[in-house]
Amino acid sequence: MNTVRSADGTAIAFTRAGHGPALILVDGALCSRSFGPLAKLAAQLTPHFTVYTYDRRGRGDSGDTPPYSPEREVEDIEALVALAGQGEPVYVAGTSSGAALALDAAGGIPAIGKLALYEPPFIVDDTRSAIPDDYLARLNRLLAEGRRGDAVKMFMRFVGTPAFVTAIMPFTPVWSKLKAVAHTLPYDISIVQDHQRGAPLSSSEWAAVKAPTLVAAGGKSPAWMTNATRALADALPDATYRTLPGQTHIVKPQVLAPALTEFFSAAS
Repeated sequence: MNTVRSADGTAIAFTRAGHGPALILVDGALCSRSFGPLAKLAAQLTPHFTVYTYDRRGRGDSGDTPPYSPEREVEDIEALVALAGQGEPVYVAGTSSGAALALDAAGGIPAIGKLALYEPPFIVDDTRSAIPDDYLARLNRLLAEGRRGDAVKMFMRFVGTPAFVTAIMPFTPVWSKLKAVAHTLPYDISIVQDHQRGAPLSSSEWAAVKAPTLVAAGGKSPAWMTNATRALADALPDATYRTLPGQTHIVKPQVLAPALTEFFSAAS
């Protein structure tokens, strides 16, 4: 295990593998280096890139210096970019709320040379209900009361996990892993909530994102998700939109990896 120090002194744990240009992968909610899809995605990418996977703060082997702010997570990525790039451009790819975080990072880190975003969970119209105004407060209250399992269930319901899956999840081996990082759910909500109100996106917000960007969605994802990803591609200064046929929000690494490889390997 390797670590890098973020601006506030927090140790961020990461794994490096492969050869070629540096590529940092950014996880979504509840995931880490040891739990989630990015380890398999990294394995698909290492023949082409030097791939960095890391534990976002509060997860796995990384530290967690209070108070939390999305800006500190951007600083975590900035520390990784400085380490990985050594003065050269670095590629960054994020999925779900990790895509929203990567997008925030790209607006303030010029060394990010290219950016790929898979389904940041924005809500830009009325094709699904917006996040309730008190959602983050209720989530924090559950965690303050030690009800980590209830916090996970609340999150899963909001993101559209089928009721029967939520019901059986506490009886599966992954439940303990989900509860272990439940305290980081407010982090992800803090990152995405301003773009989950059902309002259109503004191109002026991301005018500073100069990196060529791939914005991708699954062909079987719901309309609210594909509408948001298309709107984001339209709002960014230099973006390409792509649909991955047959995929949902839980994208298969063997499908996403070739799309990322093609995008990052193409001449700018």
